[in-house]
Amino acid sequence: MSITTTTHLNFRGDARQALEFYQSVFGGRLTLVTYADAHSVSDPAEADQVMWGQVQAGNGFHVMAYDVPGNQSYSPGDKPVFVSVRGKDADEITAHWKGLSQDATVVQDLGPAGWAPLYGMLRDRFGVTWVLDVAVEYTG
Repeated sequence: MSITTTTHLNFRGDARQALEFYQSVFGGRLTLVTYADAHSVSDPAEADQVMWGQVQAGNGFHVMAYDVPGNQSYSPGDKPVFVSVRGKDADEITAHWKGLSQDATVVQDLGPAGWAPLYGMLRDRFGVTWVLDVAVEYTG
């Protein structure tokens, strides 16, 4: 038996733009359900916001997101979540890094690290912190 973990990101009105951006970087299928689609509108101004959304790609990338409605408290905090993207191919990781780095704040440049051939951390234009690295085979 196996399980899969999926990062779920919370936004206040930016979920659609964030998911579209992540799809442009990682590819895959974008699925969006708005509050109007689900017949769950509490504020007409939020009807077209995302109640549930995801990007799922054949390369293993999967992220979910939604817009927290205005009638609920929302504070993203300083570092609410890190999204880790780990792969075996340095070129693939580098390509994802280049895509995510558009309008991002680089926390740690993508480069060799003591524990990985490539490692980098950035905060994208939506405030999400991403950690990208090339996996190392551990023996022991």
